[in-house]
Amino acid sequence: MNEEIVQFGYAAEGRAPFSLAEYERRLGLVRRAMDERGIDLLFVEDPSNMAWLTGYDGWSFYVHQGVLVFHDADPMWWGRQMDANGAVRTVWMAGVHITHYSDEYVQSTTRHPMQQLAGIIHELGYGAKRIGVELENYYFSAKAYLTLREALPDADLVDATALVNRQRTVKSDEELDFMRRAAKISEKIIDGVLERIEPGLPKNELVADIYRDALTGLDGDWGDYPAIVPLLPSGSDAAACHLTWNGREFAEGEATFFEISGCYRRYHAPFCRTVFLGEPPDYMRAAEAALIEGIEAGLWAAKAGNRACDIANALNGALARAGIDRGARCGYPIGLSYPPDWGERTISLRPEDETVLEPGMTFHFMPGLWMETWGLEITESILIREDGPAETLCNRPRKLYVKP
Repeated sequence: MNEEIVQFGYAAEGRAPFSLAEYERRLGLVRRAMDERGIDLLFVEDPSNMAWLTGYDGWSFYVHQGVLVFHDADPMWWGRQMDANGAVRTVWMAGVHITHYSDEYVQSTTRHPMQQLAGIIHELGYGAKRIGVELENYYFSAKAYLTLREALPDADLVDATALVNRQRTVKSDEELDFMRRAAKISEKIIDGVLERIEPGLPKNELVADIYRDALTGLDGDWGDYPAIVPLLPSGSDAAACHLTWNGREFAEGEATFFEISGCYRRYHAPFCRTVFLGEPPDYMRAAEAALIEGIEAGLWAAKAGNRACDIANALNGALARAGIDRGARCGYPIGLSYPPDWGERTISLRPEDETVLEPGMTFHFMPGLWMETWGLEITESILIREDGPAETLCNRPRKLYVKP
C-alpha cells in the first residue's frame, strides 16, 4: 500500500455516487446472505458488484481486481497498483481499505495476482476459512480460480455466484432516481434515431449521433458509456439479435430495430424500437399488433406478488393466438452494470421462473421477435410498483415506427 493511498481517501468528500447509509444498507444485505451460506470472507470480482458495494468506477476490469467483504469491517478494494489511485478517488472507504499488487504480476508467466491476494488473505487470518468466490463470472478466469485454490490449500473455496447480484434485485429510491435519469437519455436517443434515419444514410454515421446523444445526456445529467453497444440490424439481418453496425446505408423497404440504453452513473434503462423505411408488409403489421397486445398483457401481470413466469405467460398467450412461438425468455433484471452485459444475471422472465415479484424490482421486458428473415423489437424497462401494473421507465409510443 503506497503512502498516497494511506493519506488520501475520499470517503469524507462524498465522491461516491450514493450516501454512506445506502452503502451500509447494501453491505447488510450481503452480510446476511454470507451468514446464511456460512461464508466467512467473500471475494467479489464482478465490476458491477464491486461498484454497487464500494462505488469503485474505472476501466480496469481487463486485469484482476476485486473487493473483499468481511462481516466485521469495511470492505477492502484490491487491484493493480495504478488502478488503486482510481479506487481512492471513487470508493467510499478510507484509504487504509485499498490495497494493490505491483505491475510485475500483470500478464506474467511466472507469477499471478491471485498469489499476492492469497498472501493478503493469509495475513488477515482467513487462510483456513470458508471463502466465497464468484465462479460463474466474466471477470474471474479459470486460471485465477486454480491459482487461488493452490495458494490457499487450507481454505474452503465455495461458489458464491450471484450472491451479491441477488441483493441488488430490489432497487432503493436512490437507485431508481439514477435509472429514471438514464431512461430520459434513452428517450433522447430514440427520438434522435427517428429524426435522422433515412434511406442512404450510412449506419456508422447514425451510430455516431447515437453516441453523441447518449454521452451529452440531458438536463445536466451527463451520459455514461452503456454496457452494450448500439445494436441495429436491418432487413434479413434483423433475424440475428446481436449484430452491431457497419458502413452500409439504410435502405427503403427494410425494418431496423434499435436496441440502446441511456446510462447514468452506470445505471441503465434499455429501450428498443423498430423503424420501417417505406410501407411495412402485412405480416409485420400483424406481428406488431400481437406483440403490443402481449406487452400490455405482460405489464398488467407485472405486479407485486405475482411471479416472473406470469409476465412471460401473459406475453406468450397473446403471441400464441397470433401463431407466434418465440421460444426464448422475455426479460431480465437491470440496474448498475459494466460491459459486456446490462443484465443482472439472476431472474429470467420465462415460464420456468417462479420468483415472486417485489416492489422496487426493475426489468428489461424484452420480447423481441427474431424470425427467419426479419426482426421486430418493441421493449420496455419496467419497475414493479407497490400497487397495480408495472411502471414503464421510458415514455414513448409502443409501436412499429414508419417513415415513408
